[in-house]
Amino acid sequence: MTKQSVAEQYVDLLARAGVHRMYGVVGDSLNPVVDAVRRHRSLEWVQVRHEEVAAFAAGAEAQLTGKLAACAGSCGPGNLHLINGLYDAHRSMAPVLALAAQIPSGEIGTGYFQETHPDRLFAECSHYSELISSPRQMPRVVQTAIQHAVGRRGVSVVALSGDVADEDAPSGGVELTVPLDRPSVRPPDHELARLVEMVDAADKVTLFCGRGVAGAHAEVMAFAEKIKSPVGHALRGKEHIQYDNPFDVGMSGLLGYGAAYEAMHDCDLLILLGTDFPYSNFLPRNVKTVQIDIQPERLGRRTQLELAVWGDVGETLKCLTPAVREKKSRRFLDRMLHKHVQSLEKAVGAYTRNVESFTPIHPEYVASVLDEVAADDAVFTVDTGMCCVWAARYITPNGRRRVLGSFVHGSMANALPQAIGAQFLDRGRQVVSLSGDGGFSMLLGDFLTLVQYDLPVKVVVFNNSSLGMVDLEMMVDGLPPHGTTYAHTNYAAIATAAGARGIRVENPADVRSALREAFAHDGPALVDVVTDPDALAVPPRTTAEQVSGFALSAGRAVLTGGVGRMVHVARTNLRNIPRP
Repeated sequence: MTKQSVAEQYVDLLARAGVHRMYGVVGDSLNPVVDAVRRHRSLEWVQVRHEEVAAFAAGAEAQLTGKLAACAGSCGPGNLHLINGLYDAHRSMAPVLALAAQIPSGEIGTGYFQETHPDRLFAECSHYSELISSPRQMPRVVQTAIQHAVGRRGVSVVALSGDVADEDAPSGGVELTVPLDRPSVRPPDHELARLVEMVDAADKVTLFCGRGVAGAHAEVMAFAEKIKSPVGHALRGKEHIQYDNPFDVGMSGLLGYGAAYEAMHDCDLLILLGTDFPYSNFLPRNVKTVQIDIQPERLGRRTQLELAVWGDVGETLKCLTPAVREKKSRRFLDRMLHKHVQSLEKAVGAYTRNVESFTPIHPEYVASVLDEVAADDAVFTVDTGMCCVWAARYITPNGRRRVLGSFVHGSMANALPQAIGAQFLDRGRQVVSLSGDGGFSMLLGDFLTLVQYDLPVKVVVFNNSSLGMVDLEMMVDGLPPHGTTYAHTNYAAIATAAGARGIRVENPADVRSALREAFAHDGPALVDVVTDPDALAVPPRTTAEQVSGFALSAGRAVLTGGVGRMVHVARTNLRNIPRP
């Protein structure tokens, strides 16, 4: 067998683990690994403009596939740029292996040029972060890193000096054992028995779903049908549970809508399914609460529990549903469904009348049209801030669409980088970046990555020349917005100059045709929509304390501005209520 260098063995291990590309920016300490990628038959080097983009792109790819993805940065500042994207991947439970190249091994500890200690720096945003200081650590350190990333769902980091990467790896065959399928975990019998007792004893049960219900849609629907329960969801649960759901009562949280909040507070028993919903003031204080989650560290850390159940949502419900008594009364469920429709109907008219003649363009209208004309299997990547509002309220899930964002880490500028990873994964699938002008301009350089690789990502820029969510936060705090505005910028012209299709929209009557033109374009396209910076309103009863921070909000805020096609779905559910 031909002898491998450490760099070659590292790359070969990635390929054996199912990695197809490595995102990053080249640099001297990283050169041996990049060259090994160049010579490898099944691995591609993806050159981005900023390492943060590399980490976000890898994280998006991992979230869509559930499989390992990879990124890399050169020594010092190069790998430090990875950290924000790695935080997001780790908190999103995306299996990512990051290579943090290191200064020459003999100089570590001397204050050498560009010296940092990545094995320490990345410890907080990874399950595993280690330095390979000798070839003798190969391949075990890399194998261990891969197993941590895949098995525990998160980030692993390997630090490697360029001179060590050039050395010969230990001889002998490399065997890589990677856990491919996650095991099914069901709770013990005594916990199931206690849960059955609680469900049977409760007259009014509400289910509240997070991302952990992914793959368990049928099980949740069967359980809700048997116990006549309304089903609400958090933002990250929306794409997995809202579609084909006759029990839907909307979303709770800062961007919430519908009757989810009421259903959670008016029930006798609240069951949290696969959610680590962080906003504790949205959760009821005087309702018996059960939490079911595969991650035991999440149980009870947001609210006091009557019962903590460790298990997969789907597997647990398969055991639970046959064991509980079927409830005969639909009174609570039907009341919540009616409340849900009433709540949505109050919001539906806010930005739907005369919209084709109103300028600046209402962003709600743009999101509504986007939802209609986008593909049924589109991947939407969503910037943090106001774009989260539009995605939460207007992107209609159907079981095939995907919605990615920095929903836990809450970073700006995530949408374009995540779109890059999603599009590299499947060039034939429509990928749409919902970008605010603030987030888009922050990592604008990597729009050139779309052009360089001819990635057919469609970027829709909600261009209000401001940091809209920060404006809102400051106003609610009684402060005049300051430092939140940008000079008016024509991003369509920038896109055209870069070699992409750029479309500027200032008239609402042109929104639909502009989006259709962009989607029909065979290559990268950007639709620059000049939107109303004052489109968001907050009810008078909302206090400054309640919405003083977007990611760390302490209370309940209901944001007006319409709800798109959700009202039609809710009305249909109401019409389908069985008659006595």
